Amino acid sequence: MIISRTPLRISFVGGGSDLPAFYQQEAGAVLSTAINKYIYITVNPKFDDKIRASYSRTEIVDHVDELKHELIREALKMVRIDRGIEITSISDIPSRGTGLGSSSTYTVGLLNALYAYRNYFAGEERLAREACTIEIERCGKPIGKQDQYIAAYGGLRFIRFNFDGSVFVDPIVCAPETRERLQEGLLMLYTGLVRNADDILREQSHNTQTDQGKRASLRRMVSLAEQMREALLRNDLDGFGEVLHAGWMEKRKLASGITKPCIDEWYERTRAHGAIGGKILGAGGGGFLLLYAPPERHPEICEALPELRPIDFRFSQQGSKLIYVEENGYG
Repeated sequence: MIISRTPLRISFVGGGSDLPAFYQQEAGAVLSTAINKYIYITVNPKFDDKIRASYSRTEIVDHVDELKHELIREALKMVRIDRGIEITSISDIPSRGTGLGSSSTYTVGLLNALYAYRNYFAGEERLAREACTIEIERCGKPIGKQDQYIAAYGGLRFIRFNFDGSVFVDPIVCAPETRERLQEGLLMLYTGLVRNADDILREQSHNTQTDQGKRASLRRMVSLAEQMREALLRNDLDGFGEVLHAGWMEKRKLASGITKPCIDEWYERTRAHGAIGGKILGAGGGGFLLLYAPPERHPEICEALPELRPIDFRFSQQGSKLIYVEENGYG
């Protein structure tokens, strides 16, 4: 038996510049962090040589090609396993449509567990690159590359997306006290709204290719990612919050589904009660509202938005890792 643990993520600024529609013409960049909310994948031999895949439903099939879950099917093909395995998963928090990168976290964690099952070691870059291949090329998802890389590498990172498809992943260097104060100042609220990210991202990719105004917004977001990194290097957390706000003002222009009147009203309420900056995580339209505010203002903000649920979290320094390997009985 193999169990992998892979972190979900928060993207602060630059999301959308990791889509091919943008980075194939000019370099993209995001600043994001892994968090201590995880997806756990368990793989185990199946004695009757069938494949059992358990997620929101359960599939039992004779051969990999019969699987309906496309991420599981394509990951098994990538690792060259066609039968005789059982796969299950557990997520710490709701994983679909919440903006925490769950699909890519799942794919990275699944690959990590499957390679270990085959007695192979796969490093961070390989896990991220092959997860991108599965999701974007084989399954045709209209997504970018940031989620796969932060899930594989973990930590607080500046990630650059280059014209040739290569990806550079660098740590954010700042004082430990700054990192701690940043975590204390972040507040994540669950809106209860669930959306289809694919629809938003398809529109966003189309707009990026056809609308120079939308592309200019993305270009400004890449610049803001650089500014946010510099603010952290200067230990300037108010500056961090201001960039977070500026990034949301640009992001909400990229596609029609990114924000809603209720989201705009919630965000204005948080600003009136002390938030310096914030954004809806992921593609937008629902999921989690992330805010940066002085910690002493957090109770006031939560009281002003009783309909939203605060979620405690911390940064995770590690990416996908194996947390259990049974030495015998697999392979």
